[in-house]
Amino acid sequence: MNKIAGKIKYIESSDSISLLEIDTEIGGMCAVVVETSETAGYLKIGREVYVLFKEIEVSIGKNISGMLSMRNKIPCTVKEIKKGKVLTRLILKCRSKTIKSVITTKSANEMNVNVGDEVIAFIKTNEITLMEKSDG
Repeated sequence: MNKIAGKIKYIESSDSISLLEIDTEIGGMCAVVVETSETAGYLKIGREVYVLFKEIEVSIGKNISGMLSMRNKIPCTVKEIKKGKVLTRLILKCRSKTIKSVITTKSANEMNVNVGDEVIAFIKTNEITLMEKSDG
């Protein structure tokens, strides 16, 4: 599980759903949650949170051009590659932090992903979970 510290900077709600923008250690990120400021006390602008997302929810792009609907596009450098027969685990350096991604080995081979490559990590807004950052 990837866990990145951040601070909520924007909230837009409709019915019981909120779209949040969060300043994080790896850049700005967006999350959709099925809560509002009225139903979850930690959903307040300026509140510190952790942004959580699974390794398998991180897609990788290389040599991307054009527009994509993915809101979370994080520029990274491939730091480490661990290839298995079916799955490949990538360790990505994003600013001063690292995140992990698991993609199919077939995709890694087709993309010719190598250590040192500049890639974009994509995480869908609905695949992010927020966790309140405790004071202790």
